[in-house]
Amino acid sequence: MAMAAGGDGAVPRINVTPLIDVLLVLLIIFMIITPVKPSKFEAKVPAEPKKQENLEVKPNPLTLVVGINRETKAVTLNNEPAGDVSDASALTAKLEQIFKQRSDNGVFREGTNEVEKTVFIKAPKSVRYGDVVKVIDAAKTAKASPVGLQIDDLAE
Repeated sequence: MAMAAGGDGAVPRINVTPLIDVLLVLLIIFMIITPVKPSKFEAKVPAEPKKQENLEVKPNPLTLVVGINRETKAVTLNNEPAGDVSDASALTAKLEQIFKQRSDNGVFREGTNEVEKTVFIKAPKSVRYGDVVKVIDAAKTAKASPVGLQIDDLAE
């Protein structure tokens, strides 16, 4: 029998039950696949050093420390005069000479084939920021890398 065009025929409806079943299965799969967040953060803190009496620590001969005197604004390289803050070209020249000697003699960083060019800047808190920046610029001009700040004598 044919259905009448304007009659009381069957109205098409979408069956959503299978769609909901598929969505629930996908939800469960994604919940299982999602990685679980770590429940704790583990940080390694260095142990307290053992107190040793009469411990004599020898400085590394390759260490370069640039000091700035707060009164005279004089710059020293490993406690030897190297100009002053206003004209840091003497410091740059000394560092370039040291780095050239190291490259000629094959003095490399431990475990690498790079010339050791680490420089530490040591200045008390009372030295102006601009003066410290001038010294850092002079060290960078000599191609020192990395340049670190030494903080053990900042109370001066």
